[in-house]
Amino acid sequence: MEQATELLRSGYKGPAAVVAGVVLETTLRDLCIDNSIPIAKLDKMNSELAKAGVYNKLQQKRITALADIRNSAAHGDWASFKNDEVEGMISDVERFLSYYLV
Repeated sequence: MEQATELLRSGYKGPAAVVAGVVLETTLRDLCIDNSIPIAKLDKMNSELAKAGVYNKLQQKRITALADIRNSAAHGDWASFKNDEVEGMISDVERFLSYYLV
C-alpha cells in the first residue's frame, strides 16, 4: 500500500489504483483460502465471501466499487476516476486489511 500511496503522490493515479486493487484481490484470495472458498475472479470471490458471512453486504458493495476503479485503471480509462477517489480507495483497502487480516 505504500507503493500505491507513493505513486499517487507522484501523480500516477492509474498505477496507484492498480497496485491497491492487486492488494485487495490478494487479500480476498487469502480470505477465500482461510474460509475454504474456491479461488475465482474478484467479483465471484467477493460474492462468496459475503455469502459465507465473512463480511456483510455493505462491505461487498464497497469492494465492488473499489474493483470498478481498479478495472478502469487497468484498462487505461483514467478519465473515469479522480485522484481523490484513488486516495479513498487506498484508505478503504488499508482499513479492510486492518479489519479482516487480524
